[in-house]
Amino acid sequence: MRVILAEDSTLLREGLVRLLLEEGHEVPAAVGDGQALVTAVAEHRPDIVVVDVRMPPTHTDEGLRAALEIRRRWPAIKVLVLSQYVEKRYATELMSSDVEGVGYLLKDRVGQVGDFLDALDRVGAGGAAFDPEVVRQLLARTTQVDPLARLTAREREVLERMAQGLTNASIAQSLHVSQSAVEKHVNSLFDKLGLSHTTGYSRRVLAVLHFLES
Repeated sequence: MRVILAEDSTLLREGLVRLLLEEGHEVPAAVGDGQALVTAVAEHRPDIVVVDVRMPPTHTDEGLRAALEIRRRWPAIKVLVLSQYVEKRYATELMSSDVEGVGYLLKDRVGQVGDFLDALDRVGAGGAAFDPEVVRQLLARTTQVDPLARLTAREREVLERMAQGLTNASIAQSLHVSQSAVEKHVNSLFDKLGLSHTTGYSRRVLAVLHFLES
C-alpha cells in the first residue's frame, strides 16, 4: 500500500517509515503537522494515512481535523489514527463518520508491531480497527442506555470485539467458543439494538456507534 505518515515525533515517524518500507509498503511522504498531511495527500493520493491526533501548532486536535478533512475530500482514502490517550470526543467523532476504512489505535499498540501491522492491513482493506481500550472506554459511557443494558455479558464481549474489527472466526478464537455460537450472539445483539434490517453501513460497527453519540 501507499502510506502517508503524519507524526510530530521525528523518532517515531522515522521508525514507522522504516517499518513500513521493510514490510513492502510505499511511503511517498512523512510529515509533522496536519496541514502538511492534507497537502501531501492532495499531491500523492495514498491508499491510507496514519496520523497522530495531537500535532503542532497547538497539540490539540490538528491531526483529527486533518483526518476528517481527508475523509470528506477523498472518501476512498483510509485513515488510521494514533493517540497517546483515549480521546473520547475525538474517537466518537471519527467513528461516527463513514466507518469503512477507519482505525483508532493507542500509541502503546504501535509498540506491538504485529498488532499495528494487522490494524493497518485491516483498515487498508476497507475494514475497521479500533483499539480494545478505546472500545471499552467508549462503551463504558453507555452503560445506562437501555438497549445496551439488554445485552448479555457474552453479547457485550462479542460487541467489544466486533468494534475492534475482528471477524466472527477471530472472535470465536478469542472467546474460546464455536463460530456458530458467535454468529448466534451477533444476530441476537443486532436484534436487540434494532440493526437487523440496516443497510448501507457496517452493522458490526454501527452496533457500537449508534450509542456513542450521547
